[in-house]
Amino acid sequence: MEFLNTTTLWAVFSIIVADLMLAGDNALLIGLACRGLPPAWKRRAVIWGVGGAVVLRIFFTSIVVYLIGVPFLRAAGGLVLGWIALKLLVRKEETVRVDPAETLVGAIRTIIMADLVMSFDNMLAVAGAARGSIGLVVFGLLLSLPLLFLGSQAIAWLVERYPVFLYAGAGVLTWVAGTMVAEDPAVHPLLVPWAAFDYLIPLAVTALILPAGWYLRRAAQRAHTAEVTGRADPPGRGMRQSGPGRAARSANKSLR
Repeated sequence: MEFLNTTTLWAVFSIIVADLMLAGDNALLIGLACRGLPPAWKRRAVIWGVGGAVVLRIFFTSIVVYLIGVPFLRAAGGLVLGWIALKLLVRKEETVRVDPAETLVGAIRTIIMADLVMSFDNMLAVAGAARGSIGLVVFGLLLSLPLLFLGSQAIAWLVERYPVFLYAGAGVLTWVAGTMVAEDPAVHPLLVPWAAFDYLIPLAVTALILPAGWYLRRAAQRAHTAEVTGRADPPGRGMRQSGPGRAARSANKSLR
């Protein structure tokens, strides 16, 4: 079958990875929005809220697909996606604040609006990986449904326990980012005489961002460890006392 070529399969794989890596916060906000509802309403709120959110994602991502066809906008989107991948590697744990809804309609509205606000990175990654195919956009965003229910928390646990999966996922995102730059309508004609640049640019972006993310992640971990150690061992603790206090103790000892 013609549609099962290497390019399409890579696009599908990239969409799946993007959904897995970027859907965790969205799953968290769903739980926060529904935590005040009676058990009988929670499932309805999740089904209708996530369904509405995916419909809006398809609509807005289709607009993004159109916009990245404009010269230089695809390249700009690639740079933004590269920055998102870097933040994915070095980001700190953030507290997601979503007030619990008291009604079914309120929970659905909260899920839809919060998901839409938090899904720009997901929409950009899916639009870039789809390479202008609305069919792949629809596939990728419909795939978000089971991932929001089942996959995101498992992936969050996996990348926390085995960081190699975090770097692998970020590597896919950076490759998509580099591809978006190389395939920009204004950039690609300049690269036609050098076909190898279609692969060298994604490779260069990946080779730049992954080591930078590793270095910044290690630096953040060292700073966090130093901060925790500093709280546990306040400055001056264990140091020899000097000055008047030491002189007074010496005088008392001599009197004894």
